[in-house]
This record gives sequence, structure tokens and C-alpha cells, in this order.
Amino acid sequence: MDIEIEFRPPKSEDGAQVYDLIDQCPPLDTNSLYCNLLQCCHFSDTSVTAWLESSLVGFISGYQLPNRENTLFVWQVAVSEQARGMGVASGMMKSILNRPGSPDFSFIETTITAANQASWSLFERLADQLNADMHRSVIFDEKKHFNGQHDSEFLVRIGPFN
Repeated sequence: MDIEIEFRPPKSEDGAQVYDLIDQCPPLDTNSLYCNLLQCCHFSDTSVTAWLESSLVGFISGYQLPNRENTLFVWQVAVSEQARGMGVASGMMKSILNRPGSPDFSFIETTITAANQASWSLFERLADQLNADMHRSVIFDEKKHFNGQHDSEFLVRIGPFN
């Protein structure tokens, strides 16, 4: 029996489920429910939900950088424990990039802490699949930007790609 994951843009009605999913996916930072509602509404063209039957099992929030329209910034990637290892995160990324009418992205950016191995693996695989370079540098320092309350965040830039 094949398991069918449905990928679709989020809608406002998904906001509360997105909030709950992110809350269940440490080490992701939780945002307010209102923030997740805005992500589902304002960024639906560059975000995606993943559904297994009627359960939300994945969410990527992303947006087109205002000053670099060829760049997709991936804010968060959340996959429920029940769907891990099923290629949901990769499928969601492909869904955003290949969506009809999607902006013509040639770069992806995200931030990742050093300890988040799942995210490093996802974006390294994605760079390989896109046959694109991947660069990393500290963008938000633990002491300078987070006052010692959060690990440093590395900016990851993948591209250019077609």
C-alpha cells in the first residue's frame, strides 16, 4: 500500500494546525498563532502544507526576499514525527519550486543552527539535487545578536540553479 502525501499551499484555516505542528517540532522556535495565520495567508504562494489523509504532517514557511526577487527565503521546515523519513521535507521544497505560477527563483536562503542536523541534511541534499553551490556564514551570532539566549544562526545560500 502506497502512502500518498498531498502538498498544497496553506490557507488561513490551517494556521492553528501549523502552530501546533511547529510546537511539536523542537528545536524550531514557536511563533505566535497570529504569525502562523499571517504566514498561511500572506505567504501562501511561497509556503506549503503536507497532508497525510486529513492530518497536517508538514509545513514550510517561505517568502520571496523583497530586495532579491530571485531568492526564496525558507523560514521554517516542520515535519511531524509520524511522517519523518518519508521524504516529506524534500517533497515540500520541490512543491514550492515547481508550483505553476511560482516566482522564478534561482537562489534559496535559510538559517540553521549548528546542531540542527536534519536541516543541514535537507539543504545539502537539495543543493545536490539542484546541482548548485551551497555557502554558509554566521548571520546572527549567539552573543552579539541573541544575548547568549539562542545558538548562532548560519545563513545558508544555495544557488544559482535553474
